[in-house]
Amino acid sequence: MAIDNVKQGIDAQGNPVDLSIFSESNYKPGEVDQILSAYEEQADTVNSVSNITEKEIVKGKILDITNNEVYVDIDFKSEGAIPVTQFRNIEEYAPGDEIDVFIERLEGEDGNLVLSKTRADFLKVWDKINDAYEEGDIVQGKLLRRIKGGIVVDLFGIDAFLPGSQIALRQIPDMDEIIGKTFDFKVIKVNKLRRNIVVSRRVILEEERAELRDQTIAKIEKGKVITGEVKNITDFGAFIDLGGVDGLLHITDMSWGRVNDPHDIVEMHQKLDVMVLDYNKNKERISLGLKQLSEHPWDGIEEKYPEGTRVRGRVVSITDYGAFMEIEKGIEGLIHISEMSWTQHIKHPSKIVSVGDIVEAVVLKIDRNEQKISLGLKQLEPDPWDNIREEFPIGSIVTGKVRNLASFGAFVELKEGIDGLIHISDMSWTKKITTADEILSKGDMIDVKVIDIDESKRRISLGLKQLTEDPWDELSQKFVVGNSVEVEVCRMLDRGIIVNLGNEVEGFIPLKELGREVKHPVQIYRRGDTFNAQVIEFDLDGKRIILSIKECEDFQEHCENFPVKEDIDLEQAIAAEDAEM
Repeated sequence: MAIDNVKQGIDAQGNPVDLSIFSESNYKPGEVDQILSAYEEQADTVNSVSNITEKEIVKGKILDITNNEVYVDIDFKSEGAIPVTQFRNIEEYAPGDEIDVFIERLEGEDGNLVLSKTRADFLKVWDKINDAYEEGDIVQGKLLRRIKGGIVVDLFGIDAFLPGSQIALRQIPDMDEIIGKTFDFKVIKVNKLRRNIVVSRRVILEEERAELRDQTIAKIEKGKVITGEVKNITDFGAFIDLGGVDGLLHITDMSWGRVNDPHDIVEMHQKLDVMVLDYNKNKERISLGLKQLSEHPWDGIEEKYPEGTRVRGRVVSITDYGAFMEIEKGIEGLIHISEMSWTQHIKHPSKIVSVGDIVEAVVLKIDRNEQKISLGLKQLEPDPWDNIREEFPIGSIVTGKVRNLASFGAFVELKEGIDGLIHISDMSWTKKITTADEILSKGDMIDVKVIDIDESKRRISLGLKQLTEDPWDELSQKFVVGNSVEVEVCRMLDRGIIVNLGNEVEGFIPLKELGREVKHPVQIYRRGDTFNAQVIEFDLDGKRIILSIKECEDFQEHCENFPVKEDIDLEQAIAAEDAEM
């Protein structure tokens, strides 16, 4: 065929051939036929090259490697250039190396051969990958680099995609740590046309976890101690991976002592032994305990801390009613606010102790069943009430400071922390005291007489009027029943009038003794009004004097001087009277 072409004046590619070179005058006899035979062999070689077709894998030899391209010869009329980026480890290749390439096109835009190593690699392992996908086989791959949404995996020399959600059972905090590592995968998606391969490590881990879970569930029973790994930590405890199944280690079961934060007891990925406290098969809930692996700290507590023992500990909590002190892990005692000081008036425990303070206290009482210990701070010092009678004998006169006023009397501080009470009934022999602030003010320094002491209730009764003699025997001679005396209106009540009889002596005129029908004395009188009244009762035991206006001889004249105000606004008048008091 090639010789025929030559005789026709064209070569195998259709190019013109100069036949004058084959003139027999230029060659010896028979030499032309030898040349034509050699040409025919060359034509056969050309024909064999022309048998190379597009979209197939062929062997090629590396001719040269530049910064950007690798030049490859496949015994075609032109060589092909492959981008260096298609070679995973370009430093491992050298000129002369033989590689498989895929023929994309025999002639590209620039007339050169277009080759692809990436596609050749893909097609070479496609059957293996496709079989793994269809059979669900496990394959190994190496994590190469991070990309958006996941990681590129080297799978049989080609790139596969590992989505972020398929890397592990839980989110990995730092994916850079696993780059370069080799793992087992399953192929979960393939697309030959797009050369798209998606793999998953998670499905393998889930299968392994399910198998492990069944094994773990089979051996779980209440009271059994098993080893687990801390999987997650929350405010209320920690979830422990027991092997395919999780259990909850509640914060209250972490330690016999007080735990404010589970992170103080456990840390992520920590291996630890725990006890199965409860297992609900229906809800698949497992309750775990850590403190149950150690001895209960309350065992033998009475022998360890007998009542009266001094103990040291750390204040761990403060409430309105006291402070909790940790004596040792799992053992706390309450220092009630009433047990903090013999003498100080403590409004809040924080005035005495703070959280974190190391303090000493005395064991007052232990309740083993309720797991409660009562502690005291004040018991570290002698009780000042033990010798209170010697310090403040009954009948003695002492000086004190008015510390506080109440509706029923006044508290007087005799010394730091020791108060006595002056009841309003012990403030005056003759004057009717309704509130202590009528004669005393907070901060006043006064002399008082000790009337009584009750050590059990820690009370001292004081008297102000007892500083003077009782005048009522003498008054009985002055205010004889039937006598008429001058009085001054002090206060007006719904039931009558309190009047001043002189020298701080007060008397009372009942409403019915006014001699006129009124609802309230303000309908007739005002504070400060003076007039005569007749003594109708003198009660020496009750210390009171009762008087009457209607029994007076000048009652008619009195009515003219103090007429009833018919048109008065009673409520307004009473309010004005109360405002003046």
